[in-house]
Amino acid sequence: MASTMLPEGTLNGQTAIVTGGGSGIGLGIAQELGRLGARVVIAGRKREKLEAAKEALQREGTQALAIPTDIRDPEQVQALVDQSVVETGRLDMLINSAAGNFIVDSEKLSVNGWNAVVNTVLNGTFYCTRACGLKMMELGHGGRILSVVASYAWTGGPKTVHSVAAKAGVVAMTRTLAVEWAHYGIRVNAICPGPTDTEGARPLWADPAEEQRLKAKIPVGRFGTVEEMGRAASYLLSPYAGFVNGEVFVIDGGEWLGKGLTS
Repeated sequence: MASTMLPEGTLNGQTAIVTGGGSGIGLGIAQELGRLGARVVIAGRKREKLEAAKEALQREGTQALAIPTDIRDPEQVQALVDQSVVETGRLDMLINSAAGNFIVDSEKLSVNGWNAVVNTVLNGTFYCTRACGLKMMELGHGGRILSVVASYAWTGGPKTVHSVAAKAGVVAMTRTLAVEWAHYGIRVNAICPGPTDTEGARPLWADPAEEQRLKAKIPVGRFGTVEEMGRAASYLLSPYAGFVNGEVFVIDGGEWLGKGLTS
């Protein structure tokens, strides 16, 4: 049976910054990029989580750095980019995986709650994308930017209006910058994971009956894995996807084509 993974060494000598890289899908992407030979800089707000993830990556043979960063602060984002280039000598890839969300009736959503999510998901993604994009232009060897979005950006998602609006903004930003920055050799894409088996998501289906209900809405009948998300991301970040630009790659087992998890 043919391997579904890219060959080791595909990304040798390249540097990737992964926001939200301390856990979940972000860490899964970092692990796959490391397997392919990239140096990985993981960023997030919680130092202990980042350090644990860095040690796990290093045990797997990945050259990894952990830089605590609040992506809602443009100055911290710029410091992240500058330190990454100083310590690794390059910047080839940015993965915007940091996010935040909570369930709430829209009429009960406060201004602070709205801002908490939008500042992370939309503003933080823009700050990172802008800082990394400018650095890639300065270095002159192009680059790849990949954001993690959600299908409710185009289907809508009751009780998540703050995240829906922010993710929709990231989709629009992805497609816009893909056109604007292509002549710099910078490709801009996104992945759209479906329900994925991560530590953060498991409480949502802790009840076996709820797990079965959610799986029944996914045509392939199961949740995705972080390994699958990492492999899909690595394809879009690799030379194999050199002609893919401005795309949103959905990896959800067909879930969004049905009624969705909120139905």
